Amino acid sequence: MFSRDSLSYDPIPLPDRSTFTDDEMKDAALAFYNKMRQRHTVRDFVDRPVAREVIDSCIRTAGTAPSGANHQPWHFAAISDAALKLRIREEAEEEERRFYAGGAGDEWIKALEPIGTDAVKEHLTVAPWLIVVFAQRWGQFEDGTRYKNYYVPESVNIATGFLLAALHHAGLCTLTHTPNPMRFLNDALDRPASEKPTMIIAVGHPSETATVPSVAKLKKPLDEISSFF
Repeated sequence: MFSRDSLSYDPIPLPDRSTFTDDEMKDAALAFYNKMRQRHTVRDFVDRPVAREVIDSCIRTAGTAPSGANHQPWHFAAISDAALKLRIREEAEEEERRFYAGGAGDEWIKALEPIGTDAVKEHLTVAPWLIVVFAQRWGQFEDGTRYKNYYVPESVNIATGFLLAALHHAGLCTLTHTPNPMRFLNDALDRPASEKPTMIIAVGHPSETATVPSVAKLKKPLDEISSFF
């Protein structure tokens, strides 16, 4: 990315340009919307394998996201090993049982009722891949000296959005899962203290009997999510 002794500004010509006409832009924007509105959070997976090359490409896509000072403060740990997925499920379910037993509070539990979730997280072992997203709160030069990362939550959230879009574009379904707390993931995946896990993304193909909550189809209309001036 950069080194301690190489921090100079070196502009180069814009390497890639889009040359769409106005009509082509409208068509492309609408086509992408129509693709993305078919994305659904799925909890019912089958164990059909997904080639690592697919996951590689999707993570590379996430890595193209913009970030504060271009520090790219993220790490994506992709897991297909069955034993490791089981460990993650067992530890996540332990946190989830505490959550549903009262740790979340009545209002939060009530809000989740239309979604139909509970402490059982079968998807963590059935889905062929789990991708754990880590936010790097600080980095280190080769000599061990720390440097600060900037706009870390914003940068990691943008990259995660890129990743979810790429996985959907590849024909895969996902489920974002955020057990709280998640520090057990640092131990399970041997990640340093500088990194904070932000979510687990289950990745795979939906089962023949997969369902989604009806409320998941209720999306706010454009006039509620935007303002034009």
